[in-house]
Order: sequence, then C-alpha cells, then structure tokens
Amino acid sequence: MLRRRSAAVQKISDIAGVTEITPDAPISGRQHGSRAKCLQRLIRMGLPVPQTLALDVGTVRGIAAGQFPDTAQLLGVFPDGTLVSVRPSSADPDWGGPGTVLNIGMNDARHADLSQRIGRPAADALYRRFIQSYATEVARLDADLFQDETDIAAMCAAFEAETDDPFPQDPARQLADILRAMARAWEGTSARLLRQAKGAPADAGLGLVVQAMVLGVGDPAGGEYGSGVIQFVSSATGLPQITGRYLSQSQGREALLPGAGALYLTRDARGAALEDLAPDVFDMLQTHGAACRQRLREEMQIEFTIQGGRLNILDAVRVRRTSRAAVRIAVDLADDGVIPRDEAVLRILPRALSDLLHRQVDPEAHTDSFARGIAASPGAATGRLAFSARAAQAYAAREEPCILVRRETRPEDVRGMHASVGVLTARGGITSHAAVIARGLGLPAVVGASQITIDRKARALTGPDGRRFREGDVVTLDGSTGRLIVGAAPLLEPALDDAFQSLLSWADDLRDIGVRANADTPAEATQARRFEAEGIGLCRTEHMFFEDDRLTVMREMIFAERTEDRAAALEQLLPVQRADFAALFRIMRGQPVCIRLLDPPLHEFLPADRTGMMDLAGALGLPLAQVGERIAALGEFNPMLGMRGVRLGIAVPEIYDMQARAIFEATVESGTGVVPEVMIPLVSARREVELVKARVDAVAAQVRTATGEDFAYRLGVMVETPRACLRADEIAEYATFLSFGTNDLTQMTYGLSRDDAGRFMGAYVQQGVFTEDPFLRLDLDGVGELLTMGAERGRRTNPDVILSVCGEHGGDPESIAFCRAAGFDYVSCSPFRVPVARLAAAHLAIRDRGFPGAKPPDR
Repeated sequence: MLRRRSAAVQKISDIAGVTEITPDAPISGRQHGSRAKCLQRLIRMGLPVPQTLALDVGTVRGIAAGQFPDTAQLLGVFPDGTLVSVRPSSADPDWGGPGTVLNIGMNDARHADLSQRIGRPAADALYRRFIQSYATEVARLDADLFQDETDIAAMCAAFEAETDDPFPQDPARQLADILRAMARAWEGTSARLLRQAKGAPADAGLGLVVQAMVLGVGDPAGGEYGSGVIQFVSSATGLPQITGRYLSQSQGREALLPGAGALYLTRDARGAALEDLAPDVFDMLQTHGAACRQRLREEMQIEFTIQGGRLNILDAVRVRRTSRAAVRIAVDLADDGVIPRDEAVLRILPRALSDLLHRQVDPEAHTDSFARGIAASPGAATGRLAFSARAAQAYAAREEPCILVRRETRPEDVRGMHASVGVLTARGGITSHAAVIARGLGLPAVVGASQITIDRKARALTGPDGRRFREGDVVTLDGSTGRLIVGAAPLLEPALDDAFQSLLSWADDLRDIGVRANADTPAEATQARRFEAEGIGLCRTEHMFFEDDRLTVMREMIFAERTEDRAAALEQLLPVQRADFAALFRIMRGQPVCIRLLDPPLHEFLPADRTGMMDLAGALGLPLAQVGERIAALGEFNPMLGMRGVRLGIAVPEIYDMQARAIFEATVESGTGVVPEVMIPLVSARREVELVKARVDAVAAQVRTATGEDFAYRLGVMVETPRACLRADEIAEYATFLSFGTNDLTQMTYGLSRDDAGRFMGAYVQQGVFTEDPFLRLDLDGVGELLTMGAERGRRTNPDVILSVCGEHGGDPESIAFCRAAGFDYVSCSPFRVPVARLAAAHLAIRDRGFPGAKPPDR
C-alpha cells in the first residue's frame, strides 16, 4: 500500500546516472543490465510492475569508489513512506551478482506506522528481515547472530553490540550503505573470477535497480497477501508444466525456502493451491506468462507479489534449464512461430549436446567424491572396479557392469574397455589412448587421475584422503566433470527425443562443412549412423586385431622369421579383416569409409608382463626365453617416432598388401557401391606414398581380375608430421585426399607426449605458458599454421584434393571454425561428438550470414 506522492516529490531527471524505467525511457542492457531492460519490456507489455529506478554501470562504479548520488533525493522520487528493494542487474544474469535486499527504509517510525496499518506481526516480519539483510550484507555480521531472535529491540541491541553503532534509522543512509555494499561486492576478487569463469569480460559492469516494495504481508481482512514464483515449463525436460510455489504473508522468494509451508500453484491432491485460493490471480498469471513467452520470445519464470488481492509482477528471468530442457524449449518456440529455426539452432551451445547423449549424475543428488581427474569422455557410469582387461571381461560375462582401472591403457586393453561401462586411468591426457578409445566407444572416462595410487598386485586403489577401494567395490565415474564418487550415484538417462532430432535436422540444413565419424568397429559405425555422420573419416585397423583369436595369429606373424611363415599368418588374418570391412561397408550403406592402414609399432601387439609372455610362449610353442628376446628386440627407445605407420608398410610390405586385398574384396562382397578410401599413416616424404601406392594399385588390379568386378577407390595420406605439411605440394600429386591427424601433429609440433602432458598441463595453462591444452583445443598459431600451409600447398598442385581433419580436434567447435575458414571439406570425430560438430558447423554458417536474431533475448 503506497501513499500518494507529496508535492515535494523529486524529478528523476535531476539525479545523474539514475533513470526511471518507463516504456520510453533510454534503458539499455549494456548500460543498465538485463534486469532493468527486462522490467522495461514488462512495463511496455502493460504488466503491473511497481515503480522502478535504474542506476547505470558508470554510477555503480562511482558508488564503489565512494561517489554517491543523493540517496535522499533518490528516495524522494517515490511516494512518502515507500519501502524499496535493491536488485543487481548485470548484462548477463548467468554472471551472478550480490543478493537482493528488501524493505530498505524500515525503521522504528515506519515500524510503528505499519503496525497500525497492517498489524504488528506483519510489521515485525518486515523489520526483522531488513535487520538481518542489512547486518549480513552491509555490516558483514554472521547470519547466525539473529537466527533464534524474534524481538526487534533485542535484534537492534545485538547489532549495536557487534558494531558499536546503533542500527541506522535514516532511510537515505540505509540505501547508500546498501548500494555501496552491492557495488563493492561486485568488484571483489572472488566475484570477478567467478563471473569470468562464466564468460564475462574482465571489465564487466553492474547496474542496480531500486524498486518500490509491494509488501506481500498485511491484514488478511483486506484481501490476500503473499509472494511466489511461477513458470510454465519443466526445468528438467522443457515440457509444458506449471511449477513454482506461493506463500501467504511472505516476500521475495520465501515461498521456495524448505519447510516454508508454501502452497502449490495448480490444484494438487497433496495440498492447498493458489488456483483455489485466488483463482483470478492465477488466471492473470497464466495470461501474463503467455504474453511473456510471445513478446520476450522465451520461457520465463515470473516473481510476483499479491497485496490486498492485487497482483504485482516484480521480476521475470529466463527459466533455469538442463540441456535437455534447453533443446525442447528452443524447438517448441520455433515450432510455434515465436522464433525462427535459425535462432533456435543458435540458442543451443554445441557442447550442451554432450549432456543429452550420455547418462549424467543427477545434479540435485548428494554425492561423496573421493578423487578427481581429467574429464576425458562425457557421461557417467556406475560399476565394480576391475583392474585388468581379463577381470572386466569376467564381470561382463556375469552381466555385472564394471569400470576398468589402469595406470594407462594399451591396445590390448581395448577388449577390457569393450567389456566395461567406464574407464579410469592414473596417467594420460585428453587425447591419450584411453580417452580417444573411450570417446569412440561412447564410454565415460576419467584420465590423468594423479591423486589416486593404483596397486596392481593388491588390485586396489587409494584416494588422496587415504580411502582404499578394492576390486569389486562399486564406484561411480563422472566423465563430464572428472569426479570419482563412492558407491552408486543417482543417474539421469540420455535424451535423444524428437526435439533433439529436429534441432539437428535444422542444423544440417544450415551447415556447409561435412561431418564424419571416427569408427573402428561395427558397433561404432552403427553409432555413427545413428548420429547421422556422413561417413567414416578414420577407421583404425589395428583395433581389429586385439580379439583373442586374432591376436594370437597377429603374434605368429610378428614372430615369423621366414617370409612363407609370415605369409601364412597373414593369410589367416585376411578373411577376418575382409569380414570386418564388409560389415562396416554394409552398415554405412554406400557412404565413404576411410581406412587407415596399420599404424602402431609391432611391439604394441606383444605382452608387456611375464604372465602374458608365458601365455604367448605356450600358444606359439616357443621357449619363454625366446619370446622374451624377440619382444626385447622389437622394443624401441621412442616408439612414437620409430618403426610405425608407412615405415612399417615399406619394411614389411606384406601387411599392407593383405589389408588392401581385404578392403577391395570386402568392397566387392558388400555390394553397397561404397568407394573405400585407403589412408597411409605417418607420411613425411613423397617417395613413401609412391611406394605404397604402387603396391595398393597392384593389389586392386589383382582383385578386379580375380573377381571380375570393377570398383573405384581413393588413396590418400594422413598428414601428421610437420614435414608432410611442408611438402604437401609433392605429396598431393599422388593423393586424392589429405587428412590431417592433429593428435600426432600436435605431439610432434610441440614435442609433447599426449599420454604424459596431463602431469603438467594444468600448471602450464594456469601460469599462462599455454592459453589452453593444445590437445583439447587446436593450437591455431602453431599447429594451425602448419594445417594452413599444408592445405594451401596441397591444393596448389592438386586443386581437387579433399581436405579434412580426423584427430580429436574434429569435434571441437573452435577447431571446426578454423577448418571451415581454411576451406576444409569435412571434419571427423568420435561418434558421440558428431552431433556437437553438426551443431557447431551450423552456428558458424548462421553467423557468417549475419543472422539478426543471433543475440539471445534479455534475461
């Protein structure tokens, strides 16, 4: 209840930096913040918003520095005796800000006046709340000081005892103190770091709004009094649903406090509802909500107060939402014609889609974390700890979910990864073997968990706090945050619903760069098709050899000393390779499949421990000593730069011959019309390509003759050495495509091991040596320059050469932007990153067209 304005009421134009929010006032989101701008839009819509003043960013900065507007003059703008609130108004509400303070102007005199008008209990409640807010926000007193105190005089006495000053009675001083406290809180170090972490610029400013209080408390005989919040969609799903709470005789967001005794909004069998208590008000809220959706082009949560049965709208903010809800809301707004499809696509951050593709730990659940590592593959999983691939396979055979734990994974651990629901390693980084394979399989993974100690003999791990977990103990692994959680945490299921499909369909209509998937197995290829990849951009053939039966034959080939023995082993591997490729071709239904010939050094197929060596000796019928000697002979000081890739193909050409034959025979057998792409790894010289191309072409001719079938294929190069980038003009003369493997290219450019970089990468980024982990985000200045040089030089001699990126950077939105700008034809990434890449590519195309709706609505 406001009194009439006195003749002495001040003109707002007399106060510099302060503007009354009216339909025509010069309010901007940049100068006054998103809350002030949103309130103006509500006023323009004719909603019942109390009188509000906006202080601009410059004025608030001045207040923090001690330069105050005349707060007595500012209060004079409002009718006599009006209590006011102060709320923060940053340019982006996600940046946070100081808390709202209500009932400013409350003092002994107004308490006495209000006691007569609305009753002593209501007046006491108003005064108590203000004393508590002022004491904690301005005087920085402990909130517990007043926790059990209800007497006003006792609260004021406690305040004076702590501060040596009586509780202030001058409303102008109260307002000045609160404005200063909020302005300085915004400038505090912790607040600045927090909002910068959320994307705010270093110089982000704060606006403030001063609003006339609608009390929400009063004599029930005069009508309903209370406050509440309402929204019209579920924050969890985005589906239509009226949610919120209402509490009689309350202010602000008291209705949301636990144990407040709040009412439901709609009729509910569990208790009383606002719809029954004040049906007219409830109908008005629905009308206002629909208007906000249409005019603000967003789903809003409305904060309201009822005073004497009359509805007042105090504020409206974007409904907080999960990634799942964000997609549903954007798609529904577009389907209803509220926003165009382009804008719906732009409203969803590409990385947010990761939350929809995997299980996630319920953010509302209480969990007990015992360690943390690098979040390497998104999603969450609960299972029993398994410390070896064999143990993981045993759990899988019993249909018990398990989490594979290793210091670091090797190729032979792939079988265990297939049998697991999650992967944990103590070493490694974002592009380590464990991380790459886990992302390809869609498994949650935490790598580089250096806080834990793994005891392989005891089959146990110890956390940093000394807690010990043995094989078979149940834990939850959160690959989205890097957390390791004790026991089975509550999980939310993935959401690939119709809204998700619609959004990506719209994205595909807009993007102008191709997106393929990296897939090594039929299961991964099926996942790639499910996410509508446009083919396979990288199939790593080495992973096909690690099944038990194949691994033994592969080892026989490695141990063969005579050419005939090696050929016999390869002849056994030929049909299984052919079957693998044929399965991929059938799944991809004629889409391109790029197959990388064998890349890793041969010793990776051999056991590293004594138990494995004994098993191998028994399988091959060889003495253990001979097996050990052969494994030692194949060992290298630096295998990453040793006998691998094309060097292996030239030194032992029968391997690549067998793989080429398997590819071409599978092409004929599958009958899908596929044009396979054969990729030569680790090339650094033109002559390497010439030699391998000659043999591959010869094998293709032999298969055509033997089958009587003609087929097409492409032969290209995986560009992953700096020299290959520098000599791309020569190499492109013999290649139909150049696919840049940015994982190894980053390693060689930096001289960094991706498996060991996790040990110090955090310190490097923190101290500014690197702005970001170059294995996570493509280094545009160094590696990016090599990519640009390679692309330009390759197209100089072969204008039709196809350019792509097939490293893990292929799923990173910023890296996709670079590739698109450099004229690449497609990117390829793990299947579960394909939706992210599709959406990111659409964002780039929309922004290039200068879409006018690219800026999200205020609040």
